[in-house]
Amino acid sequence: MSGGDARAARHEGAIPTGAAASPLARVVLASNNAGKLRELSALLAPLGVELVAQGALGIGEAEEPHPTFVENALAKARHAARASGLPAIADDSGICVAALGGAPGVHSARWAALDGGPKDDAANNARLVRSLAGQADRRAWYVCVLVLLRSADDPQPLIAEGLWQGEVIDAPRGEGGFGYDPYFLLPELGRTAAELGAAEKNAISHRGRAMRALLDGVRAAGLSAHA
Repeated sequence: MSGGDARAARHEGAIPTGAAASPLARVVLASNNAGKLRELSALLAPLGVELVAQGALGIGEAEEPHPTFVENALAKARHAARASGLPAIADDSGICVAALGGAPGVHSARWAALDGGPKDDAANNARLVRSLAGQADRRAWYVCVLVLLRSADDPQPLIAEGLWQGEVIDAPRGEGGFGYDPYFLLPELGRTAAELGAAEKNAISHRGRAMRALLDGVRAAGLSAHA
């Protein structure tokens, strides 16, 4: 989806920055997803930022009632920042499938649960494969929107978006990653996202692209402990 690539590039190169502030040292992640914590911690490590999952601070999950990734990311980040008193980062991400009109989109993590099934990766992937039965168009793209708030009432959050183009396959391949990764094929590589090593995935994934854009904003705003 060529329009998606252009949109991702535009976001990656145009992140708003706010007034100068003290460098970030400890940031709460508005998620308890171990995969996200692992990937984002690795991406933030060069800036000397300690990332702690909200659950480790006794913070429950925020509601995600909005129809867009950016609105849900903002809601989650504000919730975690307000409860912790720390800067917060939130990731709202998911997979969009062309033949399904962009679904599951913001509902990716709970797609099976919306259909009466359990809330887990296996059930989500089973519904995805079932929904695409007989479909020739297998185009899909991962979306990641990252939001960083200096405080719960930050009027100018740092926001970045990254997209990752691929296709959905019927049988899982690979043991790495999480979510829909075993079913997300990268035609140019001939491998799924779950068949990539962590460093290789971070270099090309939607989350890696969004994080690099966000880090540019962090440095420009003077928030990096390591210039």
